Amino acid sequence: MLLKIYPENPNQRAINRVVECLNDGGIIIYPTDTIYGMGCDIFKPKSIERITEILGDRKKKSAMTFICSDLSHLSDFTKPISNPIFKTMKKTLPGPFTFILEANNNVPKLLQSNKKTVGIRVPDNNIILEIVRQLGHPILSTSVKDDDEVVEYTTDPELIHEKYGDMVDIVIDGGYGDNTPSTVLDCTGDSIEIIREGKGDLSLL
Repeated sequence: MLLKIYPENPNQRAINRVVECLNDGGIIIYPTDTIYGMGCDIFKPKSIERITEILGDRKKKSAMTFICSDLSHLSDFTKPISNPIFKTMKKTLPGPFTFILEANNNVPKLLQSNKKTVGIRVPDNNIILEIVRQLGHPILSTSVKDDDEVVEYTTDPELIHEKYGDMVDIVIDGGYGDNTPSTVLDCTGDSIEIIREGKGDLSLL
């Protein structure tokens, strides 16, 4: 289904409906402060498997990220991080940055690559932040890509619904998305390394 939610003032009944869907093992497509994402509850293995089936060959290239509502869940899923990195996260989030951190043993095994890292994202978008808040823990996320390499990211939720509507449970129409992804920062070494330059003010780093 295509569900309209306005980012300025998300309708509580609609948010509850999405949270219920996630609790039932559903898959949703939702807006962020960059491109639209596809996600599910991180503790629903069958839902994670469904997402990997939808992605098919792209799974190898698609980084799975945790969407958090703030940094309070950080220590639940990551190893202790240095003060400078934490300060950078506080300064840039919510915002269009993905931080790659070392995962701890709480990260569901299905998500762990050999590297044992996890991407952490707190988007500046009221809709998804409210959904995650209500759910009570992060959701798993990957970006919604277009088959056309030139277009790469579909920005129109109605077109996304046309393509993915039969594969997922809810597509949230939160208005047009962006087609520039987040900036990805590797924080597993001694210093922050930019892996992908996307949206976001790099001078904040």
